[in-house]
Amino acid sequence: MKLYAYDHCPFCVRARMIFGLKNIPFELVILANDDETTPVGLVGKKVVPILIKEDGTAMPESLDIVRYVDENIGEKMLSEPLRPEIDAWTKTVGSYYNHLLSPRFVKMGLPEFKTQSAVDYFTKKKTESIGDFQQNLDETANYLVRLHQDLDNLVPLIKSASALNGALSLEDIIVFPMLRNLTCVRDIQFPAEVTAYLEKMSELSGVALYFDKAI
Repeated sequence: MKLYAYDHCPFCVRARMIFGLKNIPFELVILANDDETTPVGLVGKKVVPILIKEDGTAMPESLDIVRYVDENIGEKMLSEPLRPEIDAWTKTVGSYYNHLLSPRFVKMGLPEFKTQSAVDYFTKKKTESIGDFQQNLDETANYLVRLHQDLDNLVPLIKSASALNGALSLEDIIVFPMLRNLTCVRDIQFPAEVTAYLEKMSELSGVALYFDKAI
């Protein structure tokens, strides 16, 4: 199977995780961020991730891909329940964390941003939603005040370093990609429990963290 993705995309990380967690070989294809032709040709719109299944058909939507792989290849691994506290946490952090992330993604040497046209495409799109990149970078300290409190709030919800809820579930598929992307922010002070979870889930899923690229 083949997975079209961006390295920085948390939804793409969801899809990558299930392959890594189940030790299923797949081909990862990182698209240029300004490549509209490939995804539109496959599924009719510019979205990622896109899974090319064994029969050659294309499937978009990250959680659909996760469920398809989990239910059809090997024994089912993930439980479905999402605790209300986890759902609330993801919505809270998701409401502002792109102000920290988007301006950094284009500076990290990621494969989807190899060309200036890809950088310009992403910058234009994201500036429309979060505002000027440099201004957001300048406000990092203000966002970190909120984030550090939210990371502290996550700690009591972590039951195990290898699974948020004690056993692998959709919670891990949803939360790990968010935390993984935050490792690109150099000045974040992650609680020890969050760092342990990040490192273990990175190991289990085969999705590298960004600590060595942090800005």
